[in-house]
Amino acid sequence: MSKTVLITGGNKGIGLETTKLFVFNDYKVIVVARDFEDFMFNDNENVRVVKYDLADTKGISDLVKTLGHIDILINNAGIMNSIPYDSYHKENIDRLMNINLYTPIELITQVSKVMIKNCSGRIVNTASVAGEIGHPDIWYGVSKSGIINATKSFAKILGPKGIVINSVAPGPVETEMLNVIPQARKSAIKSSVYTNRFAKADEVAKAIYWLATDCPEYINGTCLDINNGAFPR
Repeated sequence: MSKTVLITGGNKGIGLETTKLFVFNDYKVIVVARDFEDFMFNDNENVRVVKYDLADTKGISDLVKTLGHIDILINNAGIMNSIPYDSYHKENIDRLMNINLYTPIELITQVSKVMIKNCSGRIVNTASVAGEIGHPDIWYGVSKSGIINATKSFAKILGPKGIVINSVAPGPVETEMLNVIPQARKSAIKSSVYTNRFAKADEVAKAIYWLATDCPEYINGTCLDINNGAFPR
């Protein structure tokens, strides 16, 4: 029987590459996102698309009730504003923190209820190197630091119940989000990595897939760095 994976933001970028891996390996996939225009799996019988604004944290409990059994949760959706810290409006902060941190935590809380009953389940959160070293977009860095800590905290709670939860912390990746990073910063980052390029979305997706499927269960509560040596700590 095929397992079911829920992927937030699985319609583009790292999320799309992650969706591809699960579809091509015969999983049932639920993708939650706001927009599915030109989504390559719109007509795939093994992919269910659910339009939902993940900034609406209060509706997550009801959303999860409509999705059925979930074996794997991939909290991938995220946004970055690149707004100076002293120019941030509250609505920008609230939306970013909801999508990047509060909704993932609520999804873990709701989805893990069935996982706990089954004594099994896998969860992977997409964090960022920004959560480890800081970031010019203060609230983005805060949200990613929070999801790394949430990963470790939930591992302590859920690990004894048979659930494996980890996160990945990529450096800049060749996705739409790269467009909001100033050119000078992009050039500096690229010159500091071993291979003089940014990560590709499928490289991060392969790491997510491994953590969600084949990694040993003793790897639990970890944050896997994917930055090609750009950001030593």
